[in-house]
Amino acid sequence: VAAVFAGAILWKERVPVQIKKEARLSLGARCLFGTIGILCNFYAVDHLLVADASILNKLSPFFAIIFSYLLLKERIAFFQAVCVGAAFAGCLFVVKPGFQNTALFPAMVGVCGGLGAGIAYTMVRRLGSMGIKGPVIVFYFSLSSCLVVVPWIMIHFTPMDLCQLMILLMAGVCAAGGQFSITVAYTYAPARKISIYDYSQIIFATVLGY
Repeated sequence: VAAVFAGAILWKERVPVQIKKEARLSLGARCLFGTIGILCNFYAVDHLLVADASILNKLSPFFAIIFSYLLLKERIAFFQAVCVGAAFAGCLFVVKPGFQNTALFPAMVGVCGGLGAGIAYTMVRRLGSMGIKGPVIVFYFSLSSCLVVVPWIMIHFTPMDLCQLMILLMAGVCAAGGQFSITVAYTYAPARKISIYDYSQIIFATVLGY
């Protein structure tokens, strides 16, 4: 759904999809780690409470701040570091590290999803600084993530009824809105500032999950 929306915007505004050479590696990293983040998050949502899976996925701001410092040399304010450190400590209460915890594996997959998303958001910030437009980033990421899962769809295809199909399409619409919004946000502002607001998803997911 996001790929269709982004493609329509690019076609309507006649935006070229050709990527300059110096931006291709960053775009490839955004697509790769973004896809890993999505797949890990879907697995975590399927095996954990929605609120818990969302909390683990929201480790992405923590990783975004770290990688924005390592890769983009963006300065981290002390207060931001304390806030993100507190959020990371809270995630440990969800993971509950220990071999006796049956939810440990899906929780660790959720952590990997946050890691992948954090790197992906950092790449979005880098691409924005290179002048790559948001719809171009969304189009390439959405299209590549679709192509990656085609083999699994073909091998493990499960037919859906009309209600399930509508739910899936609405999930795509909501995800498309989120992708465009967060891509614009990370394009125009430093990751260390945007990432903190990303935690609001936990509140929404908890309320909707209830």
